[in-house]
Amino acid sequence: MDQPLLGRVSAVSRACCSYSTLKTWLPILSWLPRYKLKWLQMDLLAGLTVGLTTVPQALAYAEVAGLPVQYGLYSAFMGGFIYALLGTSKDVTLGPTAIMSLLCFSVVGGQPHRAVLLSLLCGLIQAVMALLRLGFLLDFISFPVIKGFTCAAAVTIGFGQVKNILGLQGIPHEFFLEVYYTFYKIPEARIGDVVLGLLCLALLVMLLYMKTNLGSDDTPGSTYSRLARKLVWTVATMRNALVVVAASFVAFSWDAYGHHVFTITGKTSQGLPPFRPPPTSDTTANGSIVSFGEIVEGFGGGLAVIPFMGLLESIAIAKAFASQNDYRIDANQELLAIGVTNIMGSFVSAYPVTGSFGRTAVNSQTGVCTPAGGIVTSVIVLLSLAFLMPAFYYIPKASLAAVIICAVAPMVDYHVVAKIWRIRKLDLLPFTVTFLMSFWQVQYGIVGGVAVSGALLLYNMARPQIKVSDHGVLVMELGSGLSFPATEYLSSIIHTQALQVSPPRSVVLDCHHVSIIDYSVISELSDLLRQFKLREVRLVFSRLQPSVLEVLLAADLQGLRYTDSVEAALQMESGNQMI
Repeated sequence: MDQPLLGRVSAVSRACCSYSTLKTWLPILSWLPRYKLKWLQMDLLAGLTVGLTTVPQALAYAEVAGLPVQYGLYSAFMGGFIYALLGTSKDVTLGPTAIMSLLCFSVVGGQPHRAVLLSLLCGLIQAVMALLRLGFLLDFISFPVIKGFTCAAAVTIGFGQVKNILGLQGIPHEFFLEVYYTFYKIPEARIGDVVLGLLCLALLVMLLYMKTNLGSDDTPGSTYSRLARKLVWTVATMRNALVVVAASFVAFSWDAYGHHVFTITGKTSQGLPPFRPPPTSDTTANGSIVSFGEIVEGFGGGLAVIPFMGLLESIAIAKAFASQNDYRIDANQELLAIGVTNIMGSFVSAYPVTGSFGRTAVNSQTGVCTPAGGIVTSVIVLLSLAFLMPAFYYIPKASLAAVIICAVAPMVDYHVVAKIWRIRKLDLLPFTVTFLMSFWQVQYGIVGGVAVSGALLLYNMARPQIKVSDHGVLVMELGSGLSFPATEYLSSIIHTQALQVSPPRSVVLDCHHVSIIDYSVISELSDLLRQFKLREVRLVFSRLQPSVLEVLLAADLQGLRYTDSVEAALQMESGNQMI
């Protein structure tokens, strides 16, 4: 083969390799070249449906975050554009969620500038984690901690909206004070808000019930009945938008006749948010300037908790729908998509966002084919910002409260307590710690639960199960791996049952579960071998894995004896042929 041809082949090979790498970082290149007209139809339908769900939810979640309602919409559109470029799930929709809104409020206390800066910092942390492939750190947040947190968050968020259903003012935001003053001020409840809020709740629950009990499209029936089912499903899916629009018309009608019987959202900023860098300082009410360092210091542990919870929530959703719809996702690429979304979102006054389970479910059920559906959703949000903001003036807070309560109610999974009790009672400890501490401070609940889970994990490492049986020689089987926290415990068991009895006894150590050992373990084993030699008995290792045997031989332990099986070790001690 001549030299020019070799050069061309090499150039083509490098180009193919570069394109493959580019597709890894930009998943849009995997599906866009083979995009079909049928996919466009389904993506448009799904994007429109999710968009009509997103707008009222975004307005409501801004209330949870303690921010003006337009910030919910500011946070709801960037995710669709970024995720279409970087995301690996066709179903996931990024935007404001109940949990992230609650976390944001607990850290910034409803201060818009700080919420926007928090989005930037969270995005940077998430993007760096993606680039360094640190997604495995999420594995240390156990299921009981997640469930404890989501249950507590649902109770906190749901009860926090009761004041809006009742039309109460001047209620503190701390949970326990909020409970006390909500009940204390019930006599001050506004009849209009109560009636409208309860009607909205009843209508939302009824529509959800109708959707849940619909038969599938494969259910036998006439064409008319199938069309009726589709119509009911469509109405029920868009229930949030329909209820908020209907409530707004009611509020507008009463207000037009001079009857101000509802607590309404009021004046909001009109138009699209300006594209500008997030603020790196803030100004207090008395005019003093708060520096970037002071703001970050004020974020405290929230700066660690919010990025982690955002990643955890979104990746759990992506994995669930990938399994349901038979495709795979790249967890680290998902981290990057969320991180870049939060970074870019901070330039349009967004607060931290993540994947939404409810909107992702709607997206999937509507038949979305590619992440392009998210672009349609984002366009719907942008159109709302551009043209509908004046209409949001009349949205009753009671209707938004009803939307939030119905959205978070399914998160209170009381059945999980019985399941945890049946499977492993000790797992109720991190669940309970997380649940209770979350009512004090949300981020403390997560940190406390992770700390308890970590302590239980470390305890299991330090106290492995050791099964002892007597065959004339003591056989000790390690039920799990052997790491340095467990060496003292193992040594104590061996001393108590073999070396300190009279007469001392030989021990066969069954190590088939041990896959790795470290220097501390080698040091302790060396001392044990010396103790056995002094008492003229033996410590024999059996069923060592090759990697562990290689380390033991490299350590040149004095008096090391090992066999391929426990039976061979017992024969060794009985005077039979040694291996």
